[in-house]
Amino acid sequence: MLKALIFDFDGLILDTETPEVLVWQSIYKEHGFELPVEEWAKTVGGYGLSDFDAAHHLSAQTQGRLDPVSLRAQYRLEADAIIHANPILPGIMEMILAAKEHGLKVAIGSSSPHSWVDTHTQRLGIYHHFNHIICQDDVAPGRTKPHPDIYLKALETLQVDKTEAVVFEDSPNGALASKRAGIFVVAVPNPLTAKMNVQGDLTVSSLAELTLQDLMNR
Repeated sequence: MLKALIFDFDGLILDTETPEVLVWQSIYKEHGFELPVEEWAKTVGGYGLSDFDAAHHLSAQTQGRLDPVSLRAQYRLEADAIIHANPILPGIMEMILAAKEHGLKVAIGSSSPHSWVDTHTQRLGIYHHFNHIICQDDVAPGRTKPHPDIYLKALETLQVDKTEAVVFEDSPNGALASKRAGIFVVAVPNPLTAKMNVQGDLTVSSLAELTLQDLMNR
């Protein structure tokens, strides 16, 4: 019986990922270089597959002429402006509210820190909907997705079994973390992760295509 829904945050509730890659691409172009998108993509949803750092990489390309700290500051400023203008992605609120109505527990499981996820969920006015928010700060260093630790911690905190929960994910790192935790995963790729062939036990192009009833029927 379904007792809990666990949502990834970046790229799933709020599309923070497309703006971030677009801004890095623009910064690279400004200096006559091209962002290696394949390397960047490996870091989406968790650093399990790569430790690629765009600021350090671009600085190295320019033999240190550009400073990683300044590059990162420019990136953060430009990406945040776009992210703050973005709405919550389609179907998310409907799924959360339907879950609450049916007495299900609702949580976030994110590879980002609390300082990021808590701030954005409060800004979006949705923080109070979640029973728990599990972030990179809640697991051992280096154990974010695709390791299962965040989702195992979420199960433990929610006090539900892996067979009683469903995870919603947008990235290969996240989907793999959920599978490793033994939880049914619904993949909802965003414009960036759609190019990365992310697959879940169920894959939909938008959460607006799926109702809680559909999910419970499965």
